Amino acid sequence: MSDGLKTTFELLTDTANVAAVQVLLAGLDSPRQSIRDGALKGLLARRDGAGHREILRRLPAFDDRWRAMVRGEQGRFTPSIRNAILSADPPTCAHGCRAAVWFQEYELIPALVTALEDPAHASAAALAEAIRELSLRMYADLASGEPRSGGVFGLRSHVVAALEKSVTRYGKHRRRAILEAFLLLVGRDNATLVNLVQDVFHPAFAETTEILLHCPEAGVIRLVLSFLDQPHAPSAVISIAARRADLPFLQYLLRKVGREPSRAVSQNLKRMTSPCWLGDGPAALDRLADAAQHAAVRVVMHSGIARSEAFAVVEHLLVRGKPGGRRAAAQALAQFQGAQANALALRALEDPDPQVQAAALAQLRGRSIPAALARLVDMLDSPHAVVRKAARKSLEEFTCRRFLAAWDMLDEEVRLSTGSLVKKVDRQTIPILQGELASSMRSRRMRALAVARTLELIPKLEPAVLHLLEDEDHVVRAEAAAALGQGHSPQSRRALQMALFDRSATVQEAARKSLARRADSTGRPEEASAAKEESQVAP
Repeated sequence: MSDGLKTTFELLTDTANVAAVQVLLAGLDSPRQSIRDGALKGLLARRDGAGHREILRRLPAFDDRWRAMVRGEQGRFTPSIRNAILSADPPTCAHGCRAAVWFQEYELIPALVTALEDPAHASAAALAEAIRELSLRMYADLASGEPRSGGVFGLRSHVVAALEKSVTRYGKHRRRAILEAFLLLVGRDNATLVNLVQDVFHPAFAETTEILLHCPEAGVIRLVLSFLDQPHAPSAVISIAARRADLPFLQYLLRKVGREPSRAVSQNLKRMTSPCWLGDGPAALDRLADAAQHAAVRVVMHSGIARSEAFAVVEHLLVRGKPGGRRAAAQALAQFQGAQANALALRALEDPDPQVQAAALAQLRGRSIPAALARLVDMLDSPHAVVRKAARKSLEEFTCRRFLAAWDMLDEEVRLSTGSLVKKVDRQTIPILQGELASSMRSRRMRALAVARTLELIPKLEPAVLHLLEDEDHVVRAEAAAALGQGHSPQSRRALQMALFDRSATVQEAARKSLARRADSTGRPEEASAAKEESQVAP
């Protein structure tokens, strides 16, 4: 731009002569880019309604560069936009509504509401659309948590107050857009809102119920769901929540409930005796994602629906659900009894997910299912740690300490059967027996040796048993020598060879029998021959 042209535009911008506006407006249509740019900058800098109105009129046709220039001077436009909104001229009002939305002038929502309250307003559709669009954008800003939303939080109370006053006059204007904006931005504790959902004689009651029941906007859905956090939520809202069956609402509901509902949410779910989203049966849950199916089980189990319906959901998800749904269903199955539930628990044991198997395992013994003990024992060898842990927990009474305490009262057959379970279930069996073998009490050492032989654990306890070959009590030494017949190591064989020279004949005899047993068990002739020679050499 030449110095002369620059000086001209500075003069047109600064002069108080209103005729300058017409010159600048003409410059907007110049074939030269520099003149068009200078004219726009001049009009933006002047506080002149006529110039601003023209820019608002032309705004939709501006390119991105010019729109950026206009946005940079946004603050100068607010009065002009407000005047345009309140104008009785439909085109001017439409330009103002469009600009308010484009600039996201949330503070102009009260002006839009004032204009729309006029039942005969010629631009009602444009005003309603502007209110709807601005409230949606304002809610999105509030929900985003971004830094720019800080100022929006400050405006919210001002905007909600204006909408609230208009809602109280709903019987006079019947403008749905105002009611929708109010429900989108208001909090659940607002007194006017509470009155709206409870007073069936309020002019806006029917429309409010319809919006809360069908509106797909996130703000309205979250408003409905926010009442679930209230210990004594209005019955009308609980009814609305139970009647909504649309997928967006269901997804928000399940996200809110999550893994476990709060106490207040749980109490309100109990008040839902027939949620519509189950109207088409459990198959309606197939469209949900993994986490949502998991939450759906929680919702069903905390709701007030009939037990038969709840079981149908659990059964459907346990058989056809995604992993999260099957896991939650398997856990919920514990609350149901009967042949059908028992069959479902057995079926869950074959599920490919170890978590599902583990949840079903935990229920087997409580259901008195035939051969449940055998199934639990089989699961102790599962390749999945979570399944093995669940099986051990279900068999937790089979502990080594309890087995030791009952040892003297058990016959041989029970000792064998119970001992095999103890060995698999109780991971402390070896440490406990080691401690018993080191006991200062003869009876406890003897009992530990007998238990170790019955459970065939001598190879794992060999160091402790070898130590007992030096016990001061010859009966204990003899029992230790007899037990080492189950051993395999060269160390224990040498110890038995030394025991052949024990001062007690009883110990010598036990050592000879153990060496012979070991030789027979290996099936190697040379060891059998060596054992025979050793027995002949021994005194």
